[in-house]
This record gives sequence, C-alpha cells and structure tokens, in this order.
Amino acid sequence: CPFGVIGAITPTTNPTETIINNSICMIAGGNTVVFSPHPRAKKTSIFLVQLLNKALYEAGAPLNLITMVREPSIEATDEMISNPKVRLVVATGGPGIVKKVLSSGKKAIGAGPGNPPVVVDETANIEKAAKDIVDGSSFDNNVPCIAEKEVFAVDSIFDYLRINMKGAGAYEITDTDTIERLWKLVANEKGTGPKVEFVGKSAKYILHQIGIEVEDTKKLIIMEVAKDHPFVQTEMLMPILPLVRCDNVDQAIEWAYEAEHGNRHSAMMHSTNIAKLSKMAKLMETTIFVKNGPSYAGLGIGGQGYPTFTIAGPTGEGLTSPKSFCRLRECVLKDMFNIR
Repeated sequence: CPFGVIGAITPTTNPTETIINNSICMIAGGNTVVFSPHPRAKKTSIFLVQLLNKALYEAGAPLNLITMVREPSIEATDEMISNPKVRLVVATGGPGIVKKVLSSGKKAIGAGPGNPPVVVDETANIEKAAKDIVDGSSFDNNVPCIAEKEVFAVDSIFDYLRINMKGAGAYEITDTDTIERLWKLVANEKGTGPKVEFVGKSAKYILHQIGIEVEDTKKLIIMEVAKDHPFVQTEMLMPILPLVRCDNVDQAIEWAYEAEHGNRHSAMMHSTNIAKLSKMAKLMETTIFVKNGPSYAGLGIGGQGYPTFTIAGPTGEGLTSPKSFCRLRECVLKDMFNIR
C-alpha cells in the first residue's frame, strides 16, 4: 500500500535524475510527492516538476501529483519534514541531511555519499577494464555517487592499464607539482571536499584553469599518486581519477576498503579470479558491486539492476524501486472463508 504523501529532498549534484526517477517510482507505488530541492537546483527542479506533471496529466493522471516548495531552503525542508501529512521522508544527499531525516520520527529512506573504489588485477581484460573505467568515471563528469572515484591496480598491469585509459579518453598528469596545483585549485579551503564551482565541470574546463589545453575528446584526468593522497581519500565529484599502484590484488582490495570509508555505497572490480571477486564483494558490503563493467552497469545500463539515483545504503533499501515507497499491510479474516 502507498504511504500517501512523500517528502523528498534532492541534491544539487543530480537534480534531474533524482527527480525523474523518484517521481516514477513513487507514483508507480501509488503515492504523491512534494520535493524540497537544493536551492542551487531551483530552476531545473521547477522545470522538471512542470514537465512531469504535464506528461502525467496527458496520460490521465490528476493535476499536480508532483509538487515542490516555492523557495527551497533549510527552513522549507524542515517544514516539509514536520508536516503531519507527509508520511515518508526520502533524502538523497550528504550525511547531514540523511541524519536529519532519520531523526524525524517518521519512516525515512536515506541515500548517503560514497567514494567508490575500483580494483584491477592481473587476470582482468585490461583493454576492456580501461575503457569501462574511463566511461564510468567520466559519465556526467563524475557527479553520480556510484561513479569510479579511485583506482587500485596491481603493479604488473598498472602501466598497461594507464596506457589503455589514455587511449580511451583520459589525460594523464605526470608532474607532481602540477598534481598538487590541481588539488589546490579544486579542493575547498579545509581540504575536506571539492570547491562547489568545480563540481561536475568537464576535464577540459578544469585543465584550462591550470594552463593545460586539451581536445574535447579528453573526458577524464588521471594521475598516479600514493594511497593516502587526498584525491584518493576524498569524494570530489569531478572527472579527476587517481591511480594507485599496488603490490598484489590482496593489497589492492585492502586499500580499496580503506578508501571507501565504510559508506557501503558502490565498488567495482575487474578480474576473472572468482575467489578474489568474492573476497572483495564480501569485504566491501556495498549496495552496488560491479564486476567487469563500468559503474553505471549497476544501475541497469548494460548490467543487472534498474535506473535509480536514490541508492539507499544508510537505511538499507538499496536500489530504490516502487516497492521501496510502499507499506506492507495484512488483512486477516478468521473462521469464515477459512477452509482448513
């Protein structure tokens, strides 16, 4: 059964995908939804709500099944969460907003951050792995939380992987000073995350800011760094992908586990060693674990699953679907019509 009215908080990083996919799933589950989008995504969100409502009405649905607050703000979000008519609260964003909905006293579904690692071992199809990693990490300029954020590759195939990634559209920075200049450009003042103005920007745009001009075909920036470099340990949400050289696959899996920071969001591995694939999958405990494919294969794009941008790791629903937004109820009739 539907909950009724759902209050949904959407991020600035994925306003389009999250509103479209949530609307489909929530309405398919029999609900209506009121969105509280990020203030920086106000115009996009208004456009989408109007577009979706028009399509729904033309298909025979009531008017305004989807609504949103007129002026997005923290205060408007708090008011939406506390409204007694809102029976379920859904949050897609950082740990702060997930914590807020979990303490609301209502049923809450939370999709938190990730820092998805990729492991590549010596048994993988290196040419395919390189293309898959570049395609997945550069998709939507690395904004999706499922996208590859750091690579741990075994030493014996590291250089060949790097060469093939460059052939697949990556631009490599080899100079240490340039790598550090890039970090200072795109990281916030505290060094704890990205500068907002660089989130989702293209590789060409970012490289231009440090005086490097490249063709439009270059869609990802790569560089070799140590495992403790902030590019590895911080989710940056832009097409910058650090590569870490590892002695062996077990070390790569261990370092990948550390870099994911227990978000249990997404991880990828390129290998044909079933034992090592199983080891990483069990250790990571991520909602999405993609084997031998780009990250978006975990959302049904060429792999098992289905498109959703509310990946509820913190609250356990995983890839949300219409069923995620429905209540379980039971109607029992005793004695009469019971033939036992």
